[in-house]
Amino acid sequence: MPRVFNFSAGPATLPEPVLRQAATEMLDWHGSGMSVMEMSHRGKEFIAIHAQAEGLLRELLAIPQNYKVLFLQGGAIGQNAIVPMNLLRGKTTADYISTGDWSKKSIKEAKAYCTVNVAASSEGSKFTSIPPQSEWKLNPDAAYVHICSNETIGGVEYHWTPDTGGVPLVADMSSNILSKPIDVSKYGLIYAGAQKNMGPSGLTVVIVREDLLGGALPITPSAFDYKQQAENDSMLNTPPTYAIYILGLVCQWVKDQGGLEAMAKHNQAKAAILYDYLDASSFYSSPVAPADRSLMNIPFKLKDESLDDAFLKGAQALGMVQLKGHRSVGGMRASIYNAMPVEGVLALVAYMQDFEKKHS
Repeated sequence: MPRVFNFSAGPATLPEPVLRQAATEMLDWHGSGMSVMEMSHRGKEFIAIHAQAEGLLRELLAIPQNYKVLFLQGGAIGQNAIVPMNLLRGKTTADYISTGDWSKKSIKEAKAYCTVNVAASSEGSKFTSIPPQSEWKLNPDAAYVHICSNETIGGVEYHWTPDTGGVPLVADMSSNILSKPIDVSKYGLIYAGAQKNMGPSGLTVVIVREDLLGGALPITPSAFDYKQQAENDSMLNTPPTYAIYILGLVCQWVKDQGGLEAMAKHNQAKAAILYDYLDASSFYSSPVAPADRSLMNIPFKLKDESLDDAFLKGAQALGMVQLKGHRSVGGMRASIYNAMPVEGVLALVAYMQDFEKKHS
C-alpha cells in the first residue's frame, strides 16, 4: 500500500528517508549485530548514538555552551509539573500566558506547586490570537514566565520572542521546535515532546540554562531533577534509547535539507498555499488571527458542518488522513510539520477545491 499524506497533530509523519534508514538498520546497527532497541544505554554503541544526536541538535539550534540538553521521558504533560519542581528555586509564584488548551493544562498542573499568575489570556477570543505583550501583567518577582510557543489545537503560534527581562522565559515548543531558527539564549528553558517534528513519542527534550539547575523542590524525584539528570548525561535512569536514535536521524535529515533556515522557508511556503486558499474561499474559513496563524497546525471549518463526515471520508479515500479537528473545537485540522511534503498540501487544496465545487 502506498504511504498516505498523514496530517496528524502527533505522533506525526516522519521523513521517509529516516524511516528507510531505521528499517535498514533495524537488525544490525553499523555492524554491531544488534538493533538499537537491544543495546545497553551504557554501551559504547549507544553512547555514540546519544552523543551524535545531542551534537546535531546543538548544531541545528545553535545551543550555547552554558545550556544543558536533557533527553527525558514523560512528555510535555510531565514537564508541566517538572518545570515548577525545578524552577521555583525558593519563589512561590510563576507567570503563565494562556493561549489555548495546552497552556491551560500547564497552568492547571503548575497550581499544585505554586501560585499561578495568568499574566495574559486570549480565552475571551476563543484562543484565536496571541495577546500582545503590551497587555501582559507580569510579576517581576515571578520564578519564571511560561508560554506555549505553538498551540496544536487552536492553531496559534508566537512569531516573536517575548521579552521577560530578568525573569527566565520557559517555552513548551513541542509542536514547532526545529521548524525555524530560534535564539535559545532568550530562553531559560525550552521543553518539547519529540512526536511532532523530532521523532517518535516517548522522548522529551529539555534545553535548560545551567544557572537554573540545582534548586529543585525537596519533593522532586531524582529522575525529575534537572541537575541530577544533567550530571548523569540523562542516564540517571534508562533513557528512551530508540527515540533518541530516531531524533539523531531526523536532525541529520534536517541538516541535509539545509538546516533551520531552509526548514522555515519550506514551512512558510506550505502554509501559504493552504492559508491563501482558505482566505479566498467562502466555503471554508480559518478562525485564527492572520498575524498569529500557526505554520504547523492549520484548523479550518466548512461553512456547512453537516458535510464534515463526507469531507473526511473523501479525503481518506484519496490517501489523506487524520484531518479531523480536535474534539474540543471540531472542524478540520491539517498539521503540516517539517516532514509533510509540499505535494501533500497541494493534494489537500486540490481536494478541497473539488469538494467545494461539488457541494457549493
